[in-house]
Amino acid sequence: MTELRAIAFEPVDLDALAEAEGRVAVTVAPDGTMSPGARRLNRLTKGAVARALESDGWEKLAEGDAMALGFPAGMAAEGVDLVKLSRRPDVANARKAGASVAARAGDAAVLLVTESTARPEEIALGLALRGYAFGARKSEAPKARGAARVMVKDAEAAQAAWEVSRAVAEGVFFTRDLISEPANVLTTTEFADRLLALKELGVEVEVLDEDRMAELGMGALLCVGQGSHSPSKTVIMRWKGGQGDPLALVGKGVVFDTGGISLKPAHGMEDMTMDMGGAGVVAGVMKTLALRKAKANVVGLVGLVENMPSGNAVRPGDIVTSMKGDTIEVINTDAEGRLVLADVLWYAQEHEKPAAIVDLATLTGAAIIALGHENAGVLANDDDLAGAFLKAAGTEGEGAWRLPLGKAYDEQLKSMKADMKNTGGRPAGTITAAQFLKRFVKDDMPWVHLDIAGVAQVSKDTALAPKGATGWGVMALDRLVRDRFEG
Repeated sequence: MTELRAIAFEPVDLDALAEAEGRVAVTVAPDGTMSPGARRLNRLTKGAVARALESDGWEKLAEGDAMALGFPAGMAAEGVDLVKLSRRPDVANARKAGASVAARAGDAAVLLVTESTARPEEIALGLALRGYAFGARKSEAPKARGAARVMVKDAEAAQAAWEVSRAVAEGVFFTRDLISEPANVLTTTEFADRLLALKELGVEVEVLDEDRMAELGMGALLCVGQGSHSPSKTVIMRWKGGQGDPLALVGKGVVFDTGGISLKPAHGMEDMTMDMGGAGVVAGVMKTLALRKAKANVVGLVGLVENMPSGNAVRPGDIVTSMKGDTIEVINTDAEGRLVLADVLWYAQEHEKPAAIVDLATLTGAAIIALGHENAGVLANDDDLAGAFLKAAGTEGEGAWRLPLGKAYDEQLKSMKADMKNTGGRPAGTITAAQFLKRFVKDDMPWVHLDIAGVAQVSKDTALAPKGATGWGVMALDRLVRDRFEG
């Protein structure tokens, strides 16, 4: 796994600034008022800090951004970063400030002087998350990130708060690594093995093989993978840290999606290594909960398949039977994720008896058309649970927007030959996909569906991640557990 940058909090020692190597950063109030640390850096740089703070460049900086002073005379550091941040920043700006430091530091060691600035653990979380780089498949091993030292007024309290935030960062990195892996490495078997390793953290892990799923009648899931040499699997991860019925997190884990017989265009198909993004997020959340010893019962269930064309692949026009017993006419084999989720959702309700369900999937291109890469689509049968998730996502700065459900959309799923079709066509594609899934959720089960097609992997840097896999959803779902299901 990609290692987090080592981050440690320590008391303020301004005498150490002159000899610190790598990069030295200091938070400065937006009005340019200098803290003792900034004043010391100003003396060491012979007034360069004061000149920078009086410049138009500083005035134009947004809060959380940084200004760099390269190779300062009188210091061992290769650069000094002035980070524009209020003394009591909100969470988003605190994380952005840490990310700004990480983006400038690269592999270098960091000494960050925050002194009495509030939320130092959030600054550290931004520093950790923005420092991600996937290098596992390069012939030359990536350089280890230099350690970060954060000088604060109360180092002991900051370190304790950071232990919780670090568990979140570990979960995000786990998700990013899974999504970043190529499909010839992250096969269904390898994916299951990585989830089995969560046993070391106290997670109960069970793997259902194809024979067991056939016994259970999971024909919808099994049809998706029948054209691949990689065996389909369902993996159940149970974190038992609390009382009562668990929250169930269900993830789509298509390790590669060619579209099957309904073959996708060649252009961009290489990105379909990320079609297991929903399962990756579920895995990251489970790791976070275990690392921080969450006082909650949560079960994560992921359906792992590969969608390939072959002489044994499911065909358009085939009719399959789900675990629930409903029959499904396969109109388009590229609408495969909902087939996987249908059976895993039903298994979760029948065997895990959850209090509520949240499912995640890189499900529809229509979600990208509707919401771009800024927001995941949120569809739900329960206003309270949907509201709780949207609040959690907002708190964590992960974009999410609710879309409607409604019986009228069911018309698009009607089949002449089976109980339903697996796709309703192009109009309202994200909604009809959720409407399909809703048929596999019992009437009294609170349920939220998250379509993360636009946010799981992006083509440009974001505030807290370099381009590529984002880990979107780990922080929001961990927050949902804290706010609604823990304690």
